Amino acid sequence: MESQSVYEKPVTLKNILKFAVPTIAMTVFMSFYTMVDGLFVSNLIGTNALSAINLTAPVIQLVTAISTMLATGGSAVIMKKMGEQKTDEAKEDFTFLILVNVIVGIVMCAVGYLAMEHIFAGMNLSADVERYCVEYLSHYLVFTVPILLMNNFTLYMIASEKANLSLICSVSGGVLNMVLDYVLIAWLNMGIRGAAVATGLGYSVTAVVGLFVFCRKKSLLHFKKPVFRFKVLTSAATNGCSEMATALVTGIITMMFNWTMLHYVGEDGVAAVTIIMYVLMFASSLYTGYSYGVAPMLSFYYGEQNHEKLKKLVALSLKVIAFISVITVAASFFLTRPLVSVFARPDNPVHDLAVIGNRICTVALFFIGFNIFASGMFTALSNGIVSAVLAFSRSFVFMLVTMIVLPLLLGVNGIWLATPAAELMALALSAFMFLKNKKRYGY
Repeated sequence: MESQSVYEKPVTLKNILKFAVPTIAMTVFMSFYTMVDGLFVSNLIGTNALSAINLTAPVIQLVTAISTMLATGGSAVIMKKMGEQKTDEAKEDFTFLILVNVIVGIVMCAVGYLAMEHIFAGMNLSADVERYCVEYLSHYLVFTVPILLMNNFTLYMIASEKANLSLICSVSGGVLNMVLDYVLIAWLNMGIRGAAVATGLGYSVTAVVGLFVFCRKKSLLHFKKPVFRFKVLTSAATNGCSEMATALVTGIITMMFNWTMLHYVGEDGVAAVTIIMYVLMFASSLYTGYSYGVAPMLSFYYGEQNHEKLKKLVALSLKVIAFISVITVAASFFLTRPLVSVFARPDNPVHDLAVIGNRICTVALFFIGFNIFASGMFTALSNGIVSAVLAFSRSFVFMLVTMIVLPLLLGVNGIWLATPAAELMALALSAFMFLKNKKRYGY
């Protein structure tokens, strides 16, 4: 039985978790080391450098968004073909999409260098911050192709039943990033350039390992002479557009939160929002990791037209999401003060503000997991349109409405309630789409 592919095994909670747990661990670790990375920069270089990294984030999010779109959408298309027993065609498409990523990376790198000076010159930044922005982004862009390959290979390793290897690569890359942050910044005095190089080399670990893995014909997916199929490219882009939309609008919503808090509370409010965002990001990584983990199975069973396995997988997934939701809500509520104290001392006015805000925002954790899973499920089922509607409505439309209306009615508490209210509205839409498409997909 151990020689069986995971796709051939019975759909049990044990088999699902074997497939998904490494992915969950990977996304949780990634969210953790992102925070640690920021701590190194702020402590070893200064707050101006940290501000510069935040200012370059929209450009970096654009790079990440496009690669995530091609990775998630492409994985759904390829694993569906694997389920249809079109294995050779799937491998040709896989190689083709990887080549597309390389070309896109080269183009984006060139465009980034050409536009960089103009982007920051129009922001009225201080000379130091503008210099930090240019130094960081110019060194970060060198690694554009490895970063795109990393985003793709992470998901394709999971689809190829190498989730443990994907986890090892992510952890190794994260540790390398943190070590190099200290070595390049503190020892070699490279400043913010060292931070960019450390990040790029950390991300490159998965890219390098992936090239070796997918060159081996023993791998479930491996490189083969590519065939250009325009329909495959459009399907990958359509299926993955929801993930791209989510990545792009995250920055916009964060800016709205900051602006609203500055208006109602001031800088203490912005600090409190940052703390709560960390808590929500950490909890959301559990759901994102699970959704990424089971997505190849959903695509495979859909392509195989195995409705019995598909139905069981979806039902078990909803139970897993519900269980995680209860645990995260309880943990976030009862551990609010210790969590907040990591970032702000009890005598700091930010502390009490963040404690109140976190306890209100914790309600959103009842709904977030189901919304993330619903969007990921429709991507895996090659329905990018429904997935995009769910993701864009949740992360932008509903948040925009609640962020405008609730603070006007309830003041600061309205800001904290915006996230739970938006997630509840998104849950209603997710449930509607889930029931509407149930017969079509047979889950």
